[in-house]
Amino acid sequence: MLSLLLTAATLAPIPALGAEDTTQTSWNIHAERVYTGTGEVLKNALIAVEDGKIASIRPGRSAPEGAIQAKAITAGMIDLSVRVHGGFRSVEQAREIQPHLSVEPAIDLYDPAWKRLAASGITTALLSPMDRNVIGGHAVVLKTAGPEELAARKVTTPRPILRGAIGSEPSSGNHPAFGTPTDFYSRRPTTRMGVEWEWRKAFFDAVNAGGDESRDFPGAEELRSCLRGERLLIIQAWATQDIRTAIYLKEEMAREGFGNLDLVIDAAAEAWREPDFLTRNKTTIILPPFPAGGRTTDGAFLAWNRTAELAGMGVRMCLSSHGASNATEKLERQGAYARRAGLTFDQTLAAVTTNPAAVLGLSDQLGTVEVGRDADLVLWSGTPFEASSRVVGVLVAGELARDPR
Repeated sequence: MLSLLLTAATLAPIPALGAEDTTQTSWNIHAERVYTGTGEVLKNALIAVEDGKIASIRPGRSAPEGAIQAKAITAGMIDLSVRVHGGFRSVEQAREIQPHLSVEPAIDLYDPAWKRLAASGITTALLSPMDRNVIGGHAVVLKTAGPEELAARKVTTPRPILRGAIGSEPSSGNHPAFGTPTDFYSRRPTTRMGVEWEWRKAFFDAVNAGGDESRDFPGAEELRSCLRGERLLIIQAWATQDIRTAIYLKEEMAREGFGNLDLVIDAAAEAWREPDFLTRNKTTIILPPFPAGGRTTDGAFLAWNRTAELAGMGVRMCLSSHGASNATEKLERQGAYARRAGLTFDQTLAAVTTNPAAVLGLSDQLGTVEVGRDADLVLWSGTPFEASSRVVGVLVAGELARDPR
């Protein structure tokens, strides 16, 4: 029987077994294999965690008395599309273009979804507004467990992150105004073409308003900073026609001399149909959970067995769970599906650790098991991303979010 009778052990005083300790951030952890995320696999490694950071990693050691033990350890998984956004409270729909607003006021740290995310091995999450506006506002990066104060859980990124959407979702609920408008949903866009028009108009208006205060509008500076590369732009686009639209938008802005958008496409279910569009612009994609029937939102078809082709062409991809509570859609399962789809172990691990860390500009802090990194660690019952393996323990910034004892 797999020995997972993990006892509490720390570099600090050891609490009694069964006692609740939610604040301790120093531990000794031993694993038969540590997959560092750098391409190196350490055997029989002892990891010392002190004050929420990885203090030392010593391979070739036996487990000291009382150390937490596991078969395997990886860095904490990072999900760039958790969608725990508070629903309609996360987006202001009075206007379709709201680049100056943020999802932060709608964040509910008491939502039970956070505990589910942490227990599944997701230690860092990007939280975005609901995609009911063309441009919904700023996204926020959070640790999935820890203090109940937002400021303590928030992770500062080198650049702000702006979120928007292309497809049917931003126009859903809108209707043409015939005669007297009945509500503020009597407006454009009402079609995919209208959504595309809103994106182009927003950027053109922002550029033309530069230096002319009379033409400025809320969010114009945020859009101009996107064109200057000072903000990361994440656009949701499920179907192939919407993915093309997002890439054409990026290319048009560059061609017109307005600037270069640093673009990431979220929910890119049909990215496999035309991978050349992604490679020619070095566009990163975030894949949604693999559906059993193949169909996703916007009628897109996600061919789960084509991810290896995308990886082989050099497309940087990240896997996501969309905050799913369904066990088959959790991020640890998405990794197993990706392995079956042909991704190598290293490619799969990168898709949930180093790739999203690079997207956020946090590679020096997250995504790998190295000395000095945040002690975001996932403990596995066997080789990660295999059908027989499960997440059995999770540390978030050194705190046990899932206690394996």
